[in-house]
Amino acid sequence: MIEKILIEIKNFLKEMSPNLTEEQNSRMYKIINPDISNYIVYGIKTKDIEDIVRAVYNSNIKCTYEEAIEIFKLLAKSNIEEEKFAAFLFLNRFKKHFNVKTLELFKEEFLTYCYTWSVCDSTCIRVLGPFLGKKGNETLARQIIADWSKSDNLWIKRASMVILLKIIMQNKNFEEVYVFKIVEEMLKYAAQNYIEKGIGWLLKTCSKYKPEVIYHYLIKNKKHLTRLILRYASEKLSEEKRRSVLKK
Repeated sequence: MIEKILIEIKNFLKEMSPNLTEEQNSRMYKIINPDISNYIVYGIKTKDIEDIVRAVYNSNIKCTYEEAIEIFKLLAKSNIEEEKFAAFLFLNRFKKHFNVKTLELFKEEFLTYCYTWSVCDSTCIRVLGPFLGKKGNETLARQIIADWSKSDNLWIKRASMVILLKIIMQNKNFEEVYVFKIVEEMLKYAAQNYIEKGIGWLLKTCSKYKPEVIYHYLIKNKKHLTRLILRYASEKLSEEKRRSVLKK
């Protein structure tokens, strides 16, 4: 069963792979900016990967959660971007079985086989955030965010913020003291570009629901926030407030 599903997914992805020009390919790699040199990106849209995963899952409905975990592990090790996406999208088909061990599995894969912001963010937005944002998982979510935010691994640390912002998006609200405490902790690592951008993204997400709160936070702390964080965080504010935030 495992080998059959792996072959189906990989073959479908190859067939779906578009013929990109050298310029298109170069631009795509520049945007994704993988950590390793032998990384492969087909250029398939996420929706198309989802369609492939859905079709394979529907034709193999007897696949167990344990088998799905093995499929996830094997695809996550791939140096092909779309196979990594297929890994977490396929496992997400079994989300009713998710538990603490599932989260540990994702953390291990981030630690070992995550090479791009796109895999990190998409996993958190489409899988981890929705699971941890479910009613009853509030305490677990805080534990995971706290634990992951302390990791020395760039992608696990970024993932903690992306999980949080996804939960905020689901709730359309946030606890100010809690979020600002996370931001203050993360600022210690803002020299890392993807952490810096993650902070800005988190604050921008919060600004959709409490724009005045975020505006006053940015004004109060602008001397301690980088220009990039201020630009990202103020993006959804009114033009007048954005100019005020960015004024030197």
